[in-house]
Amino acid sequence: MGASDVRRAAAFWKAALTYTERERGTDDWVVLVPVEGPGVGVALGRSASPVQEVPRVHIDLYSDTQEAEVERLIALGAERVAWELYPPDPDFVVLADPNTSDYRF
Repeated sequence: MGASDVRRAAAFWKAALTYTERERGTDDWVVLVPVEGPGVGVALGRSASPVQEVPRVHIDLYSDTQEAEVERLIALGAERVAWELYPPDPDFVVLADPNTSDYRF
């Protein structure tokens, strides 16, 4: 995923997902992996591309305690998004990460 500030994005996603750096990252690139056990890695690379109004790529995170998880992510720096495409009774919340709103999840 592209990020304007790779180190800041890595700090957020490490805390949000309980991940760690596979090896020491740089200002341009880092690969994050689960702290415990196998799982999918997440690569973050520096990008100067502008944030899309409606991103085509996003991450869906699931939790049995949605509101608590939303509040935890907000405490880490995520922001609620006033998304005009919410259905009448949504079962999800749209957030943007603190990396200049590069990601929506």
